[in-house]
Amino acid sequence: MTTTWQRQFFTIWFGQAASLFGSSLASFALVWWITRETGSATVLAIGTLLTMVPGIVLGPLAGTLVDRWDRRWIMVLADAGGALVALLLALSVAFDNVAVWQIYAAMVLRSLAGAFHVPAFQASTALLVPDDQLTRIGGLNALLQGASAIVAPALAALLITLLPLSAMMLIDAATALLAVATLLLVRIPRPAAAPQEVRPSVLGEMLAGLGYIWRWRGLRAVMVCATLLNMVLTPAFALLPILATGHFAGGSGELAALQAAEGAGIVLGGLVLSVWGGFRRKIFTALLGLAGLALGTLLVGVAPGGGLVLALVGMLLMGMAAALTNAPFMAIIQSVVAPALQGRVLTVLGSVTMGMAPLALLLAGPLADRIGVQSWYLMGAGAAAALAVYCWADPAVRQIEDHRP
Repeated sequence: MTTTWQRQFFTIWFGQAASLFGSSLASFALVWWITRETGSATVLAIGTLLTMVPGIVLGPLAGTLVDRWDRRWIMVLADAGGALVALLLALSVAFDNVAVWQIYAAMVLRSLAGAFHVPAFQASTALLVPDDQLTRIGGLNALLQGASAIVAPALAALLITLLPLSAMMLIDAATALLAVATLLLVRIPRPAAAPQEVRPSVLGEMLAGLGYIWRWRGLRAVMVCATLLNMVLTPAFALLPILATGHFAGGSGELAALQAAEGAGIVLGGLVLSVWGGFRRKIFTALLGLAGLALGTLLVGVAPGGGLVLALVGMLLMGMAAALTNAPFMAIIQSVVAPALQGRVLTVLGSVTMGMAPLALLLAGPLADRIGVQSWYLMGAGAAAALAVYCWADPAVRQIEDHRP
């Protein structure tokens, strides 16, 4: 029998699923346009860097506003804004007036909308879903992401041979508007907040989110580890199109296959979590995933030019490991942190852990052009293995669910 929380949550969830699929099609088309037009790892790395900047710079502010404002309307405006950007880019392409800077601008604006949308959805989940179901919902979200990563690249690789970029952007706009429609059907409760007369300023609330993390030693250690890992792995994933076209001498089909393999792994990991629910201590499931991430990244890094199959196996394992790592960790935050603080905590974590990735991307393009993309995968494998050992050895991380501010 369907309960009230299931009806409310899954009404939103299905709309977001449609929007995610449309965004995945559009993202593949934009990245492939850059790869085809320039063939430069540097240009591609800069594009990825620009998509990260809004979330890193504005993340803490966005999280604070998410905790203050109505989260449903934040998501409505973010989805509507994404649809508008897609429509404007579609018009530019239709009039044959598109350049790299316009693609960059669209990436930045889409990322800006995501900087508000993602924490609003994550924080809303904790208000709609019972605590004992959060890990399973995390697994379901991973399954959705993985399924999109399987179908969207394959379909996008086909569609870009049949349709112009403008049509791909119109699909993105239509799915975003569908997400808006589902959001308008559901009421999301607002978390209890401090009385207005004692509520701190926006800056004070931002600092409170950072202070909360800093006092939680286990979370602080995880934040530092995730920062180091993202610094190495972000360039590796950003340069996947160059790996497909350069190292494996392929085209859009090979790129779609690599992304689909990762998506299949995420689906598999999400299915496992949805059924199993993970270890009783969620952090143990996350550490198992981190070890798997090291192995999968290593397989991609050592795959020879004719070894696309080995790289596909590695991407499959990386996807599964990512689901096993991220979903339990998100469940820890959603079940432990008070709902009124979650927007700030999640966005501060996101901003800090991705804060060094832009610097890595600035180095990644020129370095990959000189010594090859695979160097980043080998470095990523070593970093993931070392951090898995450290996290297991640190009692504050192993007991992160017990010791908190």
